Amino acid sequence: MELSESVMKGLQTLADPTVFDQKSFTIFTEVAFDSLVSPRGESVLGHPELKHIDQTTLKHCHTAATTFILEGVKQNADKSTISSCLEDAKFLNERVDTFYNSFQKNKRKLESLLSSIDTCPPHVTDAEWRLEYCIKNSHVHKVNQPSYLISLNTERAGASSEINFSCTMEQLQDLVGKMKDAAKSLERATQS
Repeated sequence: MELSESVMKGLQTLADPTVFDQKSFTIFTEVAFDSLVSPRGESVLGHPELKHIDQTTLKHCHTAATTFILEGVKQNADKSTISSCLEDAKFLNERVDTFYNSFQKNKRKLESLLSSIDTCPPHVTDAEWRLEYCIKNSHVHKVNQPSYLISLNTERAGASSEINFSCTMEQLQDLVGKMKDAAKSLERATQS
């Protein structure tokens, strides 16, 4: 699993027994997982058992830990991958086990959370257009320009919506050209 230098430094700080004793580490780990799976999850900054740790250090470690957790869930990391990464960050075996147990306990909830994040754009299902000719604008100036009113019907996860916009002839020609380029690129990609 590839992690940024900042994440590795945060994990190394979390692994340091002089910063986090075993009790603080266990509480921190539980709170970090809880902050991801529960909408009302407790903050590491407000936890009374972690008050003795510098707030900046807590923030950095929390960011690193949650990044690591989400990356592990995203990649469906197994115990050897998690252990290897944590040992690279100088975690002791007891801490690796504590972290991995929390990881396993919360993995299903985190997978559900990640799968609920939709990154697909809406699909265009239909398009309608109409030509409008503007003679004057609101400032009583002569315009005498045509414009096109475009309505795109879209669908995302079964829900329909409509996108409306207007454009000039040049803008419409540019849009059509880009759509043709996209269609050609898609056709080439599927034939490869």
